[in-house]
Amino acid sequence: MLFSASSSFADESAVLSRIAFGSCAKQDQPQPIWDAVVESQPQLFLMIGDNIYGDTDDMELLWKKYQMLDAQPGFQKLRATCPVMGTWDDHDYGVNDGGVEFPKKRESQQLCLDFFRVPQDSQRRQREGVYHAEVFGPPGKRVQIILTDSRYFRSPLKRSSKKAEPGEGYRGVYEPQADPSLTFLGETQWKWLEEQLRVPAEVRVLASSVQVLPTEHGWEMWGLFPRERQRLFKLIRDTKANGVVLISGDRHLAEQMRIDSDASTVPYPLLETTSSSLNAPSGNFSKAGVRFASERNRYREGLTFFDVNFGLILVDWDQSDPVVRMQVRDEKGGVVLQQRVTLSEITRD
Repeated sequence: MLFSASSSFADESAVLSRIAFGSCAKQDQPQPIWDAVVESQPQLFLMIGDNIYGDTDDMELLWKKYQMLDAQPGFQKLRATCPVMGTWDDHDYGVNDGGVEFPKKRESQQLCLDFFRVPQDSQRRQREGVYHAEVFGPPGKRVQIILTDSRYFRSPLKRSSKKAEPGEGYRGVYEPQADPSLTFLGETQWKWLEEQLRVPAEVRVLASSVQVLPTEHGWEMWGLFPRERQRLFKLIRDTKANGVVLISGDRHLAEQMRIDSDASTVPYPLLETTSSSLNAPSGNFSKAGVRFASERNRYREGLTFFDVNFGLILVDWDQSDPVVRMQVRDEKGGVVLQQRVTLSEITRD
């Protein structure tokens, strides 16, 4: 085993080549997918939101729900296999679609850090928000993990007045806002992110609990704050951050997306893999037992996968031009979606 599961942090000198991730786990329901996750031999697992369904401002109850996840036999096996890092989304934050306005966010933050076994003397205990980053591996094979916080500082959402009919591809309930005073990450976190994108690394896995690239479906996404979404693209460009790939959750479906430089201002293609859910596939895409979807996403590549799934990033460092594979795997561990890119393709000249 390259990484020690006995510590809350991975061995930062080891070469990181297998990173699993997932989102949306109902803590009070069976979670058989962990067997397939463990069999995929991850060196690190990233929980990227809705790790439990807390939905409460009662911190005692919220902690009991974290304990229910911790008691899942499969999750215990995962924790014995590799380190687990993560961020939160709305349901483990405490309120559906919640943001800056949640009154118990400070208390909830401490429970989130407790669950991820962050030491009591860590700097992360003193600042607001659960964002975090680490770099693993030696020069030439460095992988940076960037976990953003899309809850603690995010401005309130705006309900949509759009009256779409079935089949038109707009299924959500929110609409974009162009007000420049609104924020997704908050200025403190934006400053931190700029610093992180300047840290030397060959591959950067940037995790967002909600989708980054889509703009059309009307559910929670960066696209509801178009100025902030463009700010992210511009920041990647201006910091000259190479090797950025995006992962996200939240949607109770899995899909893969790509946006080219002419649409994002990033000087190379941006790839995003959404993996969700670990044990609660989307029921709102089902009718009479038939799975269907008519949701617009101009950046989607391939198909949408609606069953239980997890994500896996594989970095083949043995190639002269290292290959990054971003996969979605099903409950048995089978690959159902994949994007493949060489490191030179996501490195600016």
